[in-house]
Amino acid sequence: MGISDHRLIGVDQLDSPNQDARPECGLSLIVIHGISLPPGEFGGGEVPDLFLNQLHTDDPQLSDLAGVRVSSHLLVRRNGDILQFVPFDRRAWHAGVSRFQGRDNCNDFSIGIELEGTDHLPYDEAQYQSLGPVCAAMMRHYGIQEIRGHSDIAPGRKTDPGPAFSWSKLRRGLAARQ
Repeated sequence: MGISDHRLIGVDQLDSPNQDARPECGLSLIVIHGISLPPGEFGGGEVPDLFLNQLHTDDPQLSDLAGVRVSSHLLVRRNGDILQFVPFDRRAWHAGVSRFQGRDNCNDFSIGIELEGTDHLPYDEAQYQSLGPVCAAMMRHYGIQEIRGHSDIAPGRKTDPGPAFSWSKLRRGLAARQ
């Protein structure tokens, strides 16, 4: 897996309007998230639509997302397919109110990766097969040393990727690529 011009090579690119310039502080963190829209459903177009500001919120399960402006650098589908929404040198709007190692506003210095899933359903093996090489490539390319869950940088506010996420599988995947 390679990176060119701050984008993953060989993945579908969809440009989210929910991004802006990063402050000059360097990348030091990868944040793992979990998302499903509608809640508990996978494979539809709702998550990309959310990141592209095209989500139809007339469904009662989605109505609380009306007007929400969020994005992530990457989405890893259940089958392992990857979509990129924001180049890595730009700030995606994924972390919200957050803090890591004494620094606020994690969007400033992190890359956000959304996994299609929920806190309590196991993530698919194909997602780990994609996630490991992606994280390894970003760590090599940008010198990133830390990977945390959204719950780690926004405790009490966020729970994802949740207890169903296997940190040991991710660690094994990273070790195999280093």
